[in-house]
Amino acid sequence: MKRTTHLAGTLLLACSALMTTPAMAHKYTQGDVTIDHPWSRPTPPGTPMGVGYMAITNNGTSDITFTRAVTPRANGVSIHESRMTDGVMSMRPLENGLIIPAGETVELKPHGYHLMLEKLNGPLKEGESIPLTVTFEGAEDMDVELNVQPLDGDSKPMIQEKMDMEGHKHN
Repeated sequence: MKRTTHLAGTLLLACSALMTTPAMAHKYTQGDVTIDHPWSRPTPPGTPMGVGYMAITNNGTSDITFTRAVTPRANGVSIHESRMTDGVMSMRPLENGLIIPAGETVELKPHGYHLMLEKLNGPLKEGESIPLTVTFEGAEDMDVELNVQPLDGDSKPMIQEKMDMEGHKHN
């Protein structure tokens, strides 16, 4: 009986892991472009901005440029780059988009390239999926969903100390 109970428990645990995996790792492919694991993190009520991350792979033979993104959850979305210089983290919008070289993957991640979801129409909540349309020069638009999940298993808001918002507009 113990063996049957142990086997049933193991099977249940394995099935629950399979059920949660698709929500955590999702991939979209259209033409030569693959977007892997688009995600965001929760925002506290009243926070006007959110973030978006993903890996973009260009399987084609020509460079493409990620030029813009839109979502009904924010008034605007911009592509940014964060950079550490002399101990100060600075962030600037990429006015001309983000080049995805042929045959390469560019990752949008914390403290690097990322999306800023500006003027949110409500907080982003853990477990929610945020619709997002991404636009490329040299490839077709793609519809993806940002899964809202905590960063490193921790849903505390990011503390922004010494953040230089160069070129960033607060409208």
